[in-house]
Amino acid sequence: MARNTPIASERKPAYGGAEKSYFKRLAGQWDIQLMVVPALLLIIVFQYIPMYGVLLGFQDYSLFKGFLDSPWVGLKHFEAFFNDPDFNRVIRNTIVISFLKFFIGFPAPIILALMLNEVSKLAFKRVIQTVSYLPHFMSWVIVAGMVSSMLSTDNGSINMLLQQLNLIDEPISFLSLPEYFWSILVVTDVWKSIGFGSIIYLAAIAGVNPQMYEAAAIDGASKFKMTYLITIPSIMPVIIIFMILAIGNLLSAGFEDILLLANAGIREVSDVIDVYVYRIGIENQRFSYATAIGLFKAIISVALLTIANFAARKSGNSLW
Repeated sequence: MARNTPIASERKPAYGGAEKSYFKRLAGQWDIQLMVVPALLLIIVFQYIPMYGVLLGFQDYSLFKGFLDSPWVGLKHFEAFFNDPDFNRVIRNTIVISFLKFFIGFPAPIILALMLNEVSKLAFKRVIQTVSYLPHFMSWVIVAGMVSSMLSTDNGSINMLLQQLNLIDEPISFLSLPEYFWSILVVTDVWKSIGFGSIIYLAAIAGVNPQMYEAAAIDGASKFKMTYLITIPSIMPVIIIFMILAIGNLLSAGFEDILLLANAGIREVSDVIDVYVYRIGIENQRFSYATAIGLFKAIISVALLTIANFAARKSGNSLW
């Protein structure tokens, strides 16, 4: 006897789709949705509520008068920043340091992850991972102290090594010379972040289908060919997403590292937007001026993020 099966239009959706409203389905997942609440509160309290503070950039803010009574001055502080004699220097340093960190620091974790993926000895691989992850958990105060000690002219290990190799006759004060600062800053930043940054890429590599490597090995492909023909294309969506985020943060050239490693004598090459805002805006209590500069940086960052996302969309991988 033939079974009477309902046609597709009469079948009930497996999840109950059209029969349940959005809010009913949300109520049915209350336990799962409840887990999102702390993250939402964190974002609202520390990200959205402080946005009210951008109003300072359009006021001559006074601590005694507050938001409501401080006079509005329009774009006065933005014009003051653009006309500041330090503007060109600050923007130049920010762009140069950001691009150096991007072009050197961004591919570094990817290269490390690809290299670790080829390590067959599990014990050795774990040691390398632990050693490379460790700097991430050290504060910039500790890292800056280590770098200053190593580059010191008074028994600094770098100067002692160079003298032993007869490369220099007298110790060099690396941190006091502008020509060395960018190199020291970028190398230190890469050393601190490369290990922890490789975790995401190692996880992405672990998700690559191993049958692809087996098929490539049968065809006689070398490890190098497997890397650039299989591994890199497979993790490319992850690389593109992180590249978009990195481009959006291009104007964030650094704050703690520069503040701790630089001194007043090399301000010509060390002043970036974040440090300049702290030094001029916060230390001198020019809160409105500092807010205007911060808002200018945020607008440019959003524009860069949007452009990068639009360009990445053509590859089929984008944030939105």
